[in-house]
Amino acid sequence: MAGHSKWANIKHRKGKADAARGKVFSKLAKEIMVAASAGGGNVDDNISLRALVQKAKGVSMPKDNIDRAILKGTGELEGGQLTEGSYEGYAAGGIAVVVKVLTDNKNRSIAEVRHAFTKANASMADQGAVSRMFQRKGQIYIDKELVSEDKLMGIVLEAGAEDLKTDGDQFEIITDPNDFDNVSDAITKAGIDMAESEITLIPDLVVEVTDLSQAQSIMKFVEALEELDDVQDVYTNFDISDEIAAQLEAE
Repeated sequence: MAGHSKWANIKHRKGKADAARGKVFSKLAKEIMVAASAGGGNVDDNISLRALVQKAKGVSMPKDNIDRAILKGTGELEGGQLTEGSYEGYAAGGIAVVVKVLTDNKNRSIAEVRHAFTKANASMADQGAVSRMFQRKGQIYIDKELVSEDKLMGIVLEAGAEDLKTDGDQFEIITDPNDFDNVSDAITKAGIDMAESEITLIPDLVVEVTDLSQAQSIMKFVEALEELDDVQDVYTNFDISDEIAAQLEAE
């Protein structure tokens, strides 16, 4: 699941196991193909592609996989014809959900997403009804042990970042998508490693879930969506308390 919350951090740690099985690599390859198709295969000229390549390197995706995905996207290798799609709805307790897909078969992807919603007793919504509750932003996480807050703030604000705040043992930096590349460059040039960096959807209003059973229900639903081959990202507007987070991580 993408986005900023304790839940996102839990998913990030669990995501390392997925990466070992190649699930994350497959999804990233699709995104890289689409970005290369839309803006070319040169990472210096294609901001979206550059962010994805950084993300791929962050989960130790092999260079050959990255290069092959770029070549498919630019048409230099076969197999790069994918279509983007977006589906929206509400999970338990009215939690907003946006599902992004990349597929070579739209009928299959909508059928699979609809089945996951139905099985979870969640409801799908019209296009735009839920996504209007989110903003497209650049998001960067940096481990606190690497740099002081004052130093990092000076670097990112000068480069055009909108905000810097703390999230557990990390700093979270928010940028306008157009400034994402400049901020990422400034951080890299300062010799600071980024734990995560991507252009994502961030909710305007975060809803805190304090009931364990509801959190478990949403968790199961999001995981079911993420297991679908065509699903690239799942965005929600919920967060959880430290106590609930600890119980979920212990499962």
